Amino acid sequence: MASTAASGQTPAFDPALLALAAGRNLGALAALKRDGRPQLSMVNFALDRSDPATPTVRVSVVDGRAKVANLLRDPRGSLMVTSPEGWSYAVLEGDAEFSPVAGAEDDEVVDELVELYRTIRGEDHPDWDDYRRAMVKDGRRILRLRVTRVYGLVQ
Repeated sequence: MASTAASGQTPAFDPALLALAAGRNLGALAALKRDGRPQLSMVNFALDRSDPATPTVRVSVVDGRAKVANLLRDPRGSLMVTSPEGWSYAVLEGDAEFSPVAGAEDDEVVDELVELYRTIRGEDHPDWDDYRRAMVKDGRRILRLRVTRVYGLVQ
């Protein structure tokens, strides 16, 4: 189980739980609806552990969808990831931040969406020009969940 830090300290995250999350690319993202109930979405994601003090979950999202609206209103979010058999799991909690909406096929947001696609899929897209056009047309942006707490169970 990961610990959360006391005020002013860097949190310590359980490496086994982070490894479980980093080894997967599909999870359930939870946000809070206006009435306080959870809103859940299955999402493809990548876990960036380049800064050990602040692991970051990255997700390609469409502006205007429920998860985006809910996380813009209340940035607290959680991502649950399970092992293939489902008994081991990790929950990554944190605060959501968003990139701007993709505005042009050659902007920084679309460049990051391309990099995220490659990270998640482990391969290139068959038509990058079409992909870039679709990211702008869809109104895509990057959700970054800055992880502040990790808990779960690895069996």
